Amino acid sequence: MARIFITGSAGGLGKMAAQRLVAQGHQVVLHARNKTRVAEALKKTPGAEAAFAADLSSIAETKALAEAVNASGHFDAIIHNAAVGYQEKERLMTVDGLPQVFAVNTLAPYILTTLIQRPKRLVYLSSSLHAEGDATLQDLAWENRRWDGPQAYSDSKLHITLLTFAIARLWPEVRSNCVDPGWVPTRMGGVEATDALELGPDTQVWLAADPSLDKAPTGGYFYHQKASNAVKDASDSVLQQRLFAACAQYSGIEIA
Repeated sequence: MARIFITGSAGGLGKMAAQRLVAQGHQVVLHARNKTRVAEALKKTPGAEAAFAADLSSIAETKALAEAVNASGHFDAIIHNAAVGYQEKERLMTVDGLPQVFAVNTLAPYILTTLIQRPKRLVYLSSSLHAEGDATLQDLAWENRRWDGPQAYSDSKLHITLLTFAIARLWPEVRSNCVDPGWVPTRMGGVEATDALELGPDTQVWLAADPSLDKAPTGGYFYHQKASNAVKDASDSVLQQRLFAACAQYSGIEIA
């Protein structure tokens, strides 16, 4: 059985993935943004090994989370599930002076990927909306653009897909893949979502824990356990390095 860490696992697809992995007999460690949500997460997923609290909009708290995760022991897989949605009608700022969507959806996974001891498998939550992301990678902090919540979310999902493919290229010993879970009726997705909620966590659970995937795949983009197509820009190594350089500048951490 595997030991698996899941960010943003107090609710939604993260919680569902955690519950399924625990039911399969895996050791699952949860994460939520504060101690209250951690208590809720542990209550909702009985059998979880532990849970960490960290606000991923804070660079300092994200770095501290990475330290705590490493101190707890090695993980076989990490599911980068935590994200904020496209409903933000204004540019909400973090303690570090960054837009919350960029800080949580892009910068935090970059920091955690860089600082946490490399697992055998990394799974990132992307979205079909990554295809609408701005591939120029200009004005990541939305300092010069008029705020557009859906566009900021789409940008962040392109970023996470760039991160996924870059890690697959740079770390061949790690199986790095991303998932389009579909438009599902979670709190983020909303009641009008058209995809089946019960299918939402299936692919990330499969990629994180299925023993038949020990040697493959890597660098994939999956929808309902089937390989799908990401936009061509996501495989551009120059764009990947530009994103890494920007994230390193904001966080003070360079990826190896």
